[in-house]
Amino acid sequence: GHDIQLPGDAGTITPAEVRQTPPFDNPGLREIEPGRYEAVMLGIAWIFQPNEIRIPAGSEVTFILTSTDVIHGFNVEGTTVNGMLVPGQITRITHTFRTPGEPLILCHEYCGIQHHTMYGRVIVE
Repeated sequence: GHDIQLPGDAGTITPAEVRQTPPFDNPGLREIEPGRYEAVMLGIAWIFQPNEIRIPAGSEVTFILTSTDVIHGFNVEGTTVNGMLVPGQITRITHTFRTPGEPLILCHEYCGIQHHTMYGRVIVE
């Protein structure tokens, strides 16, 4: 797929212990320095946790991602953010969001009967 990024050397994690293992024990958005953020997110049938992040326009976001259950996709519409969330693997994707808007985060890997309800949003203000 175009711009899809498979898990690489970003690390591994024990799927059964994801919610007890940092940084996935506290998912969410953190400012690491002015204009730079980390978004720790989980793919869980059939939601992203958190399902919404808010950032100022011009911010660089490093998504740190994994799945707790099955393979999920992670695509932020209109960007090159396009990865796979594989249980036991950590995926990192960095992108600068220059334009205000509310692009959807979509799961692009069929993950079960409620796959079509798995979405989130990046709110760029």
